[in-house]
Amino acid sequence: MDKIFSDKINILKALAIVLVVSGHLEFRFFDMFPPYSFQLALFFFISGMLFKEKYLDNVADFIKRRVKSLLLLYFLYSAFYAIVTIILAKLTGKFWGMDLNLYNFFVTPFLNGHQFDLSCPMWFVTQLFITMVTFLFLERMFRNLSTTKKSIIYTLMGFSAIPLSKVFPLTPVFLVIIRTLFSLFFVYLGHFYIKKIHGNYNIFTPKILGIVLCLQAVLWHFNRDFDPVHGIGLSYVLVWARFDSQIIVPVLTSITGIWFSLFFIEITYNYLKDIKFVRLIGENTYHIMANHLFVMYIITAVIFKLNGIPISERNTHNIYWIFNPVQNTYLYFILTMIITTYTGVFLKRIKKRLPVIKDF
Repeated sequence: MDKIFSDKINILKALAIVLVVSGHLEFRFFDMFPPYSFQLALFFFISGMLFKEKYLDNVADFIKRRVKSLLLLYFLYSAFYAIVTIILAKLTGKFWGMDLNLYNFFVTPFLNGHQFDLSCPMWFVTQLFITMVTFLFLERMFRNLSTTKKSIIYTLMGFSAIPLSKVFPLTPVFLVIIRTLFSLFFVYLGHFYIKKIHGNYNIFTPKILGIVLCLQAVLWHFNRDFDPVHGIGLSYVLVWARFDSQIIVPVLTSITGIWFSLFFIEITYNYLKDIKFVRLIGENTYHIMANHLFVMYIITAVIFKLNGIPISERNTHNIYWIFNPVQNTYLYFILTMIITTYTGVFLKRIKKRLPVIKDF
């Protein structure tokens, strides 16, 4: 992997996690491409870009690496947030999560990942593990198929997920199936992009930009709300398979959002590549995803303290609520990005100094 490509992937990861955090604060950087219309699909797309075919003949090594890079840290964070949630319950009188038991600690993470409110964005981590392991086995199964046939199969998976979610009861296990079908398409799309398009075709021409903008303009007619000031536009909630009344719009708006993200990196790379903080964001997406709601909670607690408001007032709102969003949204965003990014930097330095966890 050459340095330019590696840098672009890192900036793309930074963009994806910035969209996650801004989405939870309900504001957009790209008004025509609202964050919850594509940023999770973008993460799956990036994972497909990074998938190495050498693992097709070394399944055990692939799973071992994914367990180390995804699941071990996930359960360490779960243990941390179990303790934090207990402490907050004693301080504020509210338990931010599900009942503490073995099922919710070890099984719920693979069903919906919402066992603790403060770490609920991490549901994506276990879903990514499930998706990537499934993708590996499917690629082994399809290795003798032509690219055309594989593309048709993965496309049918992606476009069938939403109709299936409207036909069958959304049990916890079936939710996993729906999310996996949906995400597999974007993992394959990322892998296809690297193998067949990147370096071979220029898809970032003015003509294609015009086509994408026209398509996105049409997709805006399928918003949940037609006033962009309210809500987050073309959004869907993948974790709960909530696609409103749409059938194919979430897939299409994910594709346009991914293309626009790649286009954005192409035109800003020469500037962004020299910004250290952008690089650090891309290198610490896991820690940002894991900790940003907790940091927002702490910021709210500090604001409450400064204004003489009891912290128990926070209990009357959901986990995504922030104090006086009209004035404070961007303060929350900047502080959260800085604190969570450097939390990741700090934890990585600690890891290097502790041989006992060097393999995590």
